Amino acid sequence: MRNFHHSAEHNSLKFIADCHLGKLAKYLRLLGIDTLYFQHIEDDELLQIANDEDRTILTRDRSLSQRKKAPVFFLEAKETQAQLKTVIDHYKLKVHPFPFSRCIVCNTPLQVIEKEKVLDRLPEKVKKYFDYFEYCPTCDRIYWRGDHYRHMKAYLDQVLES
Repeated sequence: MRNFHHSAEHNSLKFIADCHLGKLAKYLRLLGIDTLYFQHIEDDELLQIANDEDRTILTRDRSLSQRKKAPVFFLEAKETQAQLKTVIDHYKLKVHPFPFSRCIVCNTPLQVIEKEKVLDRLPEKVKKYFDYFEYCPTCDRIYWRGDHYRHMKAYLDQVLES
């Protein structure tokens, strides 16, 4: 089991992304940041969850951003990389302590799992070349640090360095 002691500042930082920001939500989760995302959600429900769970709404919807019923951060940029950079800069996330610690699909914190327990679910090459695995206890996805991981890490590094 990974240790989930976040610093107080990062611990209090939680987002809910509106339905236009699915890619941004995925990359924030890659950084280890608690980010909810629903493909279809009404503004009122978005505001309700934000208030109930102390989350900041990330949105490209100017009218939503002006409703002021919950903390909202308006993103001007259309492009995911620019949006990500804006959020990272604004909330000072350049050095986030737990990258790759959440499921990019459902936002659940990942848990380390022994290779033997997932062996029957792994592709042959993965069985051969990888020994470290994590899984999502909610949606049961298995993660390892292969090509996909390296590509996402390179993308994040590029955003963080710019």
